[in-house]
Amino acid sequence: MNAPTPTGRPPAQHRRRVAIAFGAERIGLLGLRFPAVAAVLLVLLAVGAAFGVTRLQVDDSLSQLFRSDTPEFHQFEDVTRRFPSNEFDVLVVVTGQDLLAREPLGHLRNLVTDLQLVDGTTGIISMFSARQAPEPGHSVPPALFPEPLPDGAGYDALIAKVKANDIIRGKLLSDDGDLALVVLSLDPKNEGHYAGTIAEIRKTVHDDLAGTDLQGELSGVPVMQLEIRDAVERDRVLYNAVGFAAGCLIAILFFRRVSFMVVAAGPPLIAILLALGTLGWLDFRLNMFLNVMTPLIMVISFSDSMQLTFAARDRLMAGESKAQAFRNAVLVVGPACVLTHATAALSFTALLFTKSDLIRTFGEAGLISTVIALLAVLILVPLLGLLLVRNVDRLTVTSRGSDAGVQALRRFCAFVAARMVSHPGLYSAIAVVVVAGLGLAYAHLQPSYRLAEQVPDKEQAVQASGKLDKELTGANPVDVLVELPPGQTLYTPETLAVIAAVHATVEKQAGLGNVWSLETLRRWLAQKAGDDSVATLQRYVGYLPKYLVHRFVDEKEDAVLVSGRIPDRDASQLLPVVDDLDHSLDAVRAQHPGYTVAVTGLAVIAARNSASMIDKLNRGLTLEFLLVAVFIGLAFRSVVVAVAAVLPGIFPVVASGSLLLLLGQGLQFVSVVALTVSFGLGLSATIHFLNRLRQEDDPAQDPAVGVERATVLMGPALILTSVVLACGLAVTVFSDLPSLRLFGWLSSFAMLAALVADFLILRPTMTFLVTLARRFGRGRIGTVATD
Repeated sequence: MNAPTPTGRPPAQHRRRVAIAFGAERIGLLGLRFPAVAAVLLVLLAVGAAFGVTRLQVDDSLSQLFRSDTPEFHQFEDVTRRFPSNEFDVLVVVTGQDLLAREPLGHLRNLVTDLQLVDGTTGIISMFSARQAPEPGHSVPPALFPEPLPDGAGYDALIAKVKANDIIRGKLLSDDGDLALVVLSLDPKNEGHYAGTIAEIRKTVHDDLAGTDLQGELSGVPVMQLEIRDAVERDRVLYNAVGFAAGCLIAILFFRRVSFMVVAAGPPLIAILLALGTLGWLDFRLNMFLNVMTPLIMVISFSDSMQLTFAARDRLMAGESKAQAFRNAVLVVGPACVLTHATAALSFTALLFTKSDLIRTFGEAGLISTVIALLAVLILVPLLGLLLVRNVDRLTVTSRGSDAGVQALRRFCAFVAARMVSHPGLYSAIAVVVVAGLGLAYAHLQPSYRLAEQVPDKEQAVQASGKLDKELTGANPVDVLVELPPGQTLYTPETLAVIAAVHATVEKQAGLGNVWSLETLRRWLAQKAGDDSVATLQRYVGYLPKYLVHRFVDEKEDAVLVSGRIPDRDASQLLPVVDDLDHSLDAVRAQHPGYTVAVTGLAVIAARNSASMIDKLNRGLTLEFLLVAVFIGLAFRSVVVAVAAVLPGIFPVVASGSLLLLLGQGLQFVSVVALTVSFGLGLSATIHFLNRLRQEDDPAQDPAVGVERATVLMGPALILTSVVLACGLAVTVFSDLPSLRLFGWLSSFAMLAALVADFLILRPTMTFLVTLARRFGRGRIGTVATD
């Protein structure tokens, strides 16, 4: 086999090549033609981007994943606006085996008293809020817990009465008496500024329970949002620091020169700054998906930056001048860089067609970042090379001893390529069987979603919610909205009958519990005072504080809410419960046709929409396989290339899905997004190899010769850049958010699987297809003619 040359052509052979990127790579020559102007412009853009980064804010909404322009979500937003209690409740979960003993109970009572004094709170509900049955002649019944607490037999009688109280039992106190729930309402006017209030609540819980066996933990929407915000901010710093260190380390180990390290690692880091700054100026908000944009930009741009720097280094070692070496690197490798960014952009574009505003925004941000990363790499690699690389004449001499690692990788690549092209038909058939088998396993993946996946699982909120799921039937609200027709008022007999019927239906629904509504107070009055008159009910509603009334009756009194609780389980387990409840309510709707009765709540939205949204994303990924293959084929003007790109592109996706199935996991939102993005990124090695192969291939030779030569030339850089891709994405496994940890290890696995597919599937498949095509006189790989 003829020895390959750094220029990428077989000796004494020069061919005109198809412009696979339509000349877009020539943008990179601007930095060489106008270095001073480009450098000044870079500094100005970097300064502007730095200010843009400071504008980035965190979107910590728990409903962001399902935010969409659909009637169901608009109804959920309407209920949240009219009955805002759940959005502003801090749930204080206090546990202890002797919680109802006199001394611990005294500490708990002091805690409830102190919590009412925390600035930024508007009300509190606990078992100490309960009152005794109404007594004749008393307008307001006395408190259930007297002051001071009784001793001896009197105290035992009090605890027995507490455990039997219908308002408390199973709602604010567990049946075994070891868990108490305190619901603390925050002032809606301070929304977005709850950090100080929650910190004060934490301190109060810690101080008041110190020295006892009681444990206090916080949960609720405000606490979860704060923990999400803190995790996102912490992850952003971590990703930037680790990404910067990893990029610099790999570059310096690879090139053994600080100047080449800066040339290779500088553009990706600058691309991160420019992209994040742009997103800041465009008012994008960080969330659990957008937070991975930093490592994504790093891996998208670092791969191509390494390829360009490696190509320029080879040319410098062959004796070319700096300007000529970086110019040729742009012209030869640049087209592949354009295509790799284009396939990544297609992956992000596929996300634009989902109903979820969150995922659609992630797609938009990824698309913008990909364009910025491409421009940064193409322009900055030659610019930095021209400005920073020194002592070019000594490069060949000094690099002889430092290229041992590269030469070892080249020998490994030559070994693998020789084996793969020795029996291309056999290995291609094996690849088809393997991909088909993995695809069958992938098809058995079921959609999966849980609210806990969005919340840091190493903090209090998830732990406290888990205790509520176990002891008090759940922490997630399922609401039934009852809207009154014109002419009806809150206290008309028919309205009260509708509320009672809905309340009873929710209570009977298996899987739901802790049901509250206006009917709760009505039943209590009927059972304890023997008075179920409307006048008495209306009078007692007037005794209640407004923040408590507005949990179940909106301000205009034209709608009421019946609210139950459900554990945080997988959406596939919640959907039957929600559907059964909705079906059971049809009887109420039929008896009272003028009333609107609708089941809603975040758990309901998730149960109904998550499976269909994940399925649509998954189908979009399948369509993306076809579109990207066609796109690559059109770029290379070759059906052979289009067909050859299919198997190595699909393999990492179905392999990752099969791993999820093996681990007993379903297909989550973050899983399908990770696979969608990884598919586009994983094709980087494929495109760079095909770009090199079209230069090395000679129609007069055995296709295996060109495949081997291209593998030896491109293999080391492909291996190292794939490792960079995997390491860059693996940074997310250090996140406190379970969804991002899954994104990290699954994306990393997909990247490594893409490298395996590139060597073990693409090489033999390409050899086999080109050999087959040449039998029919159609064996060119993006080459027009031989000069």
